[in-house]
Parts: sequence; C-alpha cells; structure tokens
Amino acid sequence: MELGFDQEKNRQERLAFVRKHALWVRRVPNEVWSREQADLIDAFLANAGSYALSRARYLEMHQALAKRRRPGSVDKHGFA
Repeated sequence: MELGFDQEKNRQERLAFVRKHALWVRRVPNEVWSREQADLIDAFLANAGSYALSRARYLEMHQALAKRRRPGSVDKHGFA
C-alpha cells in the first residue's frame, strides 16, 4: 500500500512528541497536568457527538488495525 507521507518521519515525530510530553508531565506538579488532562478529556467527551463514526465502524477499524499489527492475537471484537 502506497502512503502519501514518510512513515518513518511520522513515527519519529510522534516519538519526539511523546518524549517531550513525558518530560513536561514529570516536571510540572500533578495538580497542573491532571487538571489539563481532565480538561482535554472533557472536551473530547463534549465533542464526541460531532463525529460521524459509529461504534460498529470504530470496532471494525480497530480490528483491522490490530490484525495487521499482531496477526493471530485478535478476538472477535478486535481486541488483543
């Protein structure tokens, strides 16, 4: 499958973001990052109805991705 972007570059950018965020979480007080995390989750939940992705479609996508990554370790619901 041909993708329109550099997968390795994308992976490196994601890893860099995770490392940067992990350093921030370690550096700031729990009350600060915990409140920001709660605000982010609340925003996701408040906006969840705006997405046209059904539960069934999400599970289909999850199952397809899991099969590609870990062949043979996926149950009928798409979970490892």
